[in-house]
Amino acid sequence: MGLILGPACLRLIDPTAWGYKNATTEELTRIVLAIQIMTAAINLPRAYITRQFRSMFIMLLPVMSWMWISSAVIIYFFIPNVTFVETLLIASCITPTDPILANSVVQGSFAEKYIPSNVRHLLSAESGVNDGMGFPFLFFALFLLESPRITVTTICQWFSFVWGYHILLSIAIGIVIGWAARKLLGLAESRDWIDKESFLVFAFALAIFVVGGVSIIGSDALLACFMAGTSFSWDDWFREETQDAHLQDVIDLLLNLTIFIYIGTILPWSSFNSDNMSLKSLIIISVLVLIFRRLPIVILFKGFIPAFHTFKEAAFAGYFGPIGIGAIFLAMTVEKEIGRRLNDELKDIDKGSMLHIKEITFPIVAFIVLSSVIVHGITVPILNIGSRIDIERFPSIASISSQVARLPVIDFVESLTLERDNKGRVRKKEKMKAEFIPKNKEFYQDVHKADTEEEQNEGNGIYTHNHIETDLLIENDQDNVNSVDCHWLHSSECSSHA
Repeated sequence: MGLILGPACLRLIDPTAWGYKNATTEELTRIVLAIQIMTAAINLPRAYITRQFRSMFIMLLPVMSWMWISSAVIIYFFIPNVTFVETLLIASCITPTDPILANSVVQGSFAEKYIPSNVRHLLSAESGVNDGMGFPFLFFALFLLESPRITVTTICQWFSFVWGYHILLSIAIGIVIGWAARKLLGLAESRDWIDKESFLVFAFALAIFVVGGVSIIGSDALLACFMAGTSFSWDDWFREETQDAHLQDVIDLLLNLTIFIYIGTILPWSSFNSDNMSLKSLIIISVLVLIFRRLPIVILFKGFIPAFHTFKEAAFAGYFGPIGIGAIFLAMTVEKEIGRRLNDELKDIDKGSMLHIKEITFPIVAFIVLSSVIVHGITVPILNIGSRIDIERFPSIASISSQVARLPVIDFVESLTLERDNKGRVRKKEKMKAEFIPKNKEFYQDVHKADTEEEQNEGNGIYTHNHIETDLLIENDQDNVNSVDCHWLHSSECSSHA
C-alpha cells in the first residue's frame, strides 16, 4: 500500500514534502522498534534469557558476526568503487533480524499451529536483542573509516564507548527500570491505585519512557527497552494478567501497518539504478544475502544451540532472518553519524569516502528490506515448517479450549475422553482406576496450563492417545464441550521423540 500510495505510483502521500525526512524516519522507526521490542520481551516465558543463555549467546555473537562479514563480502563484490570497510558499514545495518517482521510470524494463530514454541521464543528473543547489538558492528566500521589502521587507541575507544557506554550501561539501566516498574505496578494494582485501562497500556508507556530517557544520554535505547521488558516480566505476572486483553496485539498491528506503509512511500526508486549501483546488482545482492547471510551458520551451529531440537527447526530459524525496520533505523543512524563527522573539521577523515558511503547506504539497505519483506512474507506460510515437525506436541490441554479448564486434573499416566450420550449430555469414560483431584477453574488455568506450556517448550514429553471406560456424567456447561482425547507422559526419554 505504501508503494501504491507513494510518489512512485499514485502520489497521494509524499513524506519528502514534509521536510526532515531522515530525522522523521529515524524517530518513527525508533519508537515503533522500542514498542515491538518491549512487547517481544514481555511475551517471553519466565526467566527465558537465563534458561536459554547458551542459545542466545551463540545467536548473538558467532551467528551475528558471520551475518555481518558475509553480507559485507557479498556487497563488496557487486557494488563498484567501494572499499571493504565501507561495505562493513553497510552490512552492519542489515545484520540484525527485525523484531516487527519476526513477531508477525512467531506470534498469532499461524505460529501457534505450525511453528514449535521453542523456535518461536528463540526467534522473538533474538530479534529483540540484536537490534541493539548491531551498534558494535556499526561503530567498529565507523572507527575504521576514521582511522584505517587498527591501533590500541581505536580498540580501547571502541570497547569503552560501544561496549561500555552503549551496551553495558543500557543493560544496567533497562534492568533497573524494569525491576522498579514491576514493583511499583504490583504495589499500585494490589492497592487499587491504577485502573484497568492504564494497567493494560503500562507496557507501552514503559517503552516510551525507556527509549526517550536512554536516547537523551546517547546510550543504546533499543537494548535498554528489551532488558527493561525482560526485567519487568521476569515472573510472568504482567503477561498472565494481560494475555486475554489483546490490546497489545491491536496496537502492535496498527503501528506495524503504519510504519511499513511509510517505508513503502520513501523507497528511493531513482537510486536503485544509478552510477553507483544497478538494479541487476541489487537483485543479485538481495538473493545472495537472503541465502548465505544466516542459513549456513545457523545449521552449522545447530548442535551448540539447545533451543533447536531438530535439523528442520534449525533450518527454519536459519532461513527466517527477516530484514526490516531495524535496518532502516540503523541506516538513518549511519547517515547521522557520518554527518556529524563531516561537520567536525578537527577530524582527519576521507570526506570523499564518507560522502560516497552516505549516498549509497540507504538505497542498498532499502532494496534489501524490500526483498526480505516480499520473500519472507510469501515463503514462510508456504513452507508450513511446523506441519511436519511433531505436530502432535501442539494439542496441549492449554490450547484445546478454555471450557475444558473446569475438568479435574488427570494424574500421571492417565487419559480422558469426553463424548455425548443419546440425551446430549457429556460423559467421561474411565479405563483404569484413577484418583481425580478436583480443581477450580482459576487454579487449573494458572498452574496446570503454565506447567504444560513449560514442559512443551523444553521438549520433555509427548502426547499419546488412549480411551477410557468408566462412565461419569458431567453436568456443567455441557453444550460447550465437544470431544477431547489426550494423554501426557512425563519422561526424559521422550524428549528425543518430541
